Amino acid sequence: MQIDNTVLEKLEKLSHLYIDEDKKEEVMSQLSEIVSYVENLAQLDTSNLDASFSTLEGGTPMREDTVSPNLTVGKSILSHAPLSEDDFFVVPAIIE
Repeated sequence: MQIDNTVLEKLEKLSHLYIDEDKKEEVMSQLSEIVSYVENLAQLDTSNLDASFSTLEGGTPMREDTVSPNLTVGKSILSHAPLSEDDFFVVPAIIE
């Protein structure tokens, strides 16, 4: 799949990002390379692999799931949001 201006404009709208005109060609080229790589991955035969296949010996290491009382993490994350209210992200309504 080749990324063209139409696809890039749609991606800009969906992601609420703005890409400068002088950067659009570079971004389209990079996105096309990424899509091409993923398409190559889709051609791999994985029918003989177990669904729980892991390259790590013994599987994925687990960690204790503990609550962190650090309240600054949430505030830090919300500080980057365009709009937030009462510790939540505010997003446009998509369901009528």
